[in-house]
Amino acid sequence: MQDFLDYVTKSLVQHPAAVSVTPVLRSGITVYELRMDPADVGHIIGRQGATINAIRSLVQAGGAKRDLRCTVEIIEEKFAK
Repeated sequence: MQDFLDYVTKSLVQHPAAVSVTPVLRSGITVYELRMDPADVGHIIGRQGATINAIRSLVQAGGAKRDLRCTVEIIEEKFAK
């Protein structure tokens, strides 16, 4: 799932080198934390959250096939200028 998320996310953003996907286990659920350039967050969220919701649905379906519970979170980090 991590490779899938990495591929999809890097395909959607303008700064693919800044994308990182980190799996974190929380209460039996694998949470994939997405970090990216702040300018690319809007591309991943999409209009009214349609893109991120579609990504989350695909990750949940892929995890269900492997008897895993998975979700995706976007981690926004504020960069000092």
